[in-house]
Amino acid sequence: RDIVAGTNKYKTRRCEDIVKEVMEVMAVHKRCGSILGGIHLEVTGQETVTECLGGCMGITEKQLETNYETYCDPRLNYAQSIEVSFAVAREMTTNGSHAQ
Repeated sequence: RDIVAGTNKYKTRRCEDIVKEVMEVMAVHKRCGSILGGIHLEVTGQETVTECLGGCMGITEKQLETNYETYCDPRLNYAQSIEVSFAVAREMTTNGSHAQ
């Protein structure tokens, strides 16, 4: 779910919301006995992109203006994408959600 930042009208997402949504989907699959085949994340390898809020870098609405480059969907920057990937990997290994 994209949101619009109240102070500057940038289309954005909260990194923590992305992690939460993926964890919820993984929990549903586990309850149903199915396997989540994969996830799709909008990411960039650029360290300086500021399109998603929060995460380990703590990007704020004001900081979105620093390097907001997208013409479509907000992307996780390098650090945020690694953070989300590791959160998913931890969930897979701690809750037995990994593929056999």
